[in-house]
Amino acid sequence: MDHIKTQLEILRQRLARIDARYQAPPKPETRALPSGYEVMTDHGTHWEFDTHFQAHHIHGTADVGALSELPEDLLAVLMPDQPVIAPPARWAFLDTETSGLAGGSGTFAFLVGVGYIAPSGFILKQFFMRDHAEEPSLLAALSEFLEPFEVLVTYNGRSFDQPLLETRYRLARMKEPFPRLQHVDLLYSARRLWRLALESCRLQELEQRILGVERHGDVAGALIPALYFEYLRSGDFQPLQPVIYHNAIDILSLACLTAVVPVAFRDPQRLTSGPEMVGLARWLRNEGRLEDAVPLMRQAITRNLPEPLLFETIWHLADMERKLERHDAAVALWSELSTLRNPWQAQALERLAIHYEHRERNWTMALEMTLAALELEQSDTLRKRHLRLQKRTIRGRSTQLPIPPPDPPTD
Repeated sequence: MDHIKTQLEILRQRLARIDARYQAPPKPETRALPSGYEVMTDHGTHWEFDTHFQAHHIHGTADVGALSELPEDLLAVLMPDQPVIAPPARWAFLDTETSGLAGGSGTFAFLVGVGYIAPSGFILKQFFMRDHAEEPSLLAALSEFLEPFEVLVTYNGRSFDQPLLETRYRLARMKEPFPRLQHVDLLYSARRLWRLALESCRLQELEQRILGVERHGDVAGALIPALYFEYLRSGDFQPLQPVIYHNAIDILSLACLTAVVPVAFRDPQRLTSGPEMVGLARWLRNEGRLEDAVPLMRQAITRNLPEPLLFETIWHLADMERKLERHDAAVALWSELSTLRNPWQAQALERLAIHYEHRERNWTMALEMTLAALELEQSDTLRKRHLRLQKRTIRGRSTQLPIPPPDPPTD
């Protein structure tokens, strides 16, 4: 009997050691989390931070107080298929800080920031979980907080933040708040405007180049997951302070850029940079708005465009003029491209050949353009055109010797 009691005691000790190994680490003391407070929900507790950027606050060149004066249809131009019409007070600006940058079911958001526009300025609430057990409480509080809003504004949130949070809601068996919200991901519109003008369209790059914001005491995004795991290990919140700041400034910059980007789409005449004009003109072209795109692109080529972008822009401008049946304008642009060495020269000569052959029935000129194109670039299409035009030009002049095609270009 004593032997059985001994075995049972040994088993209890083993089970206790196993339980101790897998139980959640103790929560850091709340005194280590400055300027925040504990919040209790039906799903447990979590921590929250509140920040108020007053209406007189200036973020770079942006006036925070002016955000409340934005028109309710400002965002509609960014989503023509699903017009967004809601007062600025109903826009929620969201950004997350996560346990990893790759996504997937193992990645979670330990910090979710949501800001909104108010007459008194810009108000930010940040939901923070002190350990993984607080995730259901954080998610419940986030859903409740988003209830008054109609529009969700993010930066790359359509590809990252929202799918990640949707996964976390499903794993927690909780209803997600996103289906009823119209989602405006500012990244796509920002790329249309600035990808030709800037080396990067990262949010921090835009806030510096467009808003003139200089961050101090920030932390690189790649370091954030490691800082959170170090906090879980040590309970020391101090290294996470820059992460809270990083998230707050990201969201404030997102709100200020939201006041800038749609205005450029609504009123292109406000643009002063040639690459920005080209970027917007390309979007207008892709939307089928050629009449709006052409004057903007013509204005852009008078600005100081880098040569590769200049030649490409002239090519696209000529193509739009052709589609609008303004053939004289297209010919003038192709002719300009055909006289200078550039990546589009051979294609411009071929376009001129097509124009002279099919529209003007000037086969001699068409043959000349084809031969010039063949000197730059050999292709089956050009060779076939050369043979066809050669036959037409010598028809009726049987004594004229055939014009041989030029030799292929040598390197």
